[in-house]
Amino acid sequence: MKAALPDLKLLQVFVAVARCQGFANAQQELQLSAPAISNYMSQLEAQLGVVLCHRGRSGFKLTSRGEQFYQQCLQLLGRLEDFDRYAQSLKGELRGTFRLGTLDAMADHPSLPLAAAIGLYGRQHPAVHLNLVILPPWELQLAVADDRLDLAIGAFPAQMNGLLYQPLYLEQHYLYCGQSHALFGKQNVSTAQIARQRMVSRSYWNQAELARHGFRHSEATVETMEAQLILVLSGAWMGYLPQHYAQPWVERGKLHALNPGIFAYQSPFSLIVRKSRVREPLIQAFKTALQTAGLEGDAFKTNN
Repeated sequence: MKAALPDLKLLQVFVAVARCQGFANAQQELQLSAPAISNYMSQLEAQLGVVLCHRGRSGFKLTSRGEQFYQQCLQLLGRLEDFDRYAQSLKGELRGTFRLGTLDAMADHPSLPLAAAIGLYGRQHPAVHLNLVILPPWELQLAVADDRLDLAIGAFPAQMNGLLYQPLYLEQHYLYCGQSHALFGKQNVSTAQIARQRMVSRSYWNQAELARHGFRHSEATVETMEAQLILVLSGAWMGYLPQHYAQPWVERGKLHALNPGIFAYQSPFSLIVRKSRVREPLIQAFKTALQTAGLEGDAFKTNN
């Protein structure tokens, strides 16, 4: 007699637990209590006849078979979502969930009319549920690669196989210090003097990236642009910030750009999708909304 396949709900719970690295971490995403999650996991392991993960005082860890099963589940659930989107598109009305990712500090970006595009998308496709998340660059790429996100916009210094990177625009960055910093308001400060100051960098910068921006090491690291702004405003560290994000603080006399002719760089922003999903209706519809809202770039020069 053919064994019954595991219930889809059990697979979805397992994937969330594996992705969140534990029962407690998955509670918010699943909207379930830890005991309920534990019960689902026990049911799944009983049906499969294998142990998928170790949990206890030593922490959470997938077994080797659990890791293999996780990858298979990701593929299966991804194909089911693809089929669901396809089936809904046959009706002529877009439905389902559209998962969009971006970096932080993007709400008022002059080159990215994100709020306008989202508003247009929401009005044109009211049956689509939008899920917007903010993550660091590497996590955005991973989320698009494993179908946790449908599309993402950001700056991606290192590219991943299987993703399509469509250039959008360049974001200008300058090196800033706060009002109480020793170099605040000073002009033509020597490169050597700036290099001796305490620097805050981003956690996703490697040593080569830091050196490219003129520094050998940093004395603080941050995950988000807002955290970087707070540390720079404190006056204890210098740090790079996007010009559009720092400008209101410059105008209020709280930030000062140091040697902008030297300590500056442009960060190329791209729209990324999985190559195999680029023509999906939900993704194409959001790209159309971005273009209608005024965003230009190579992503819209061809019908892909």
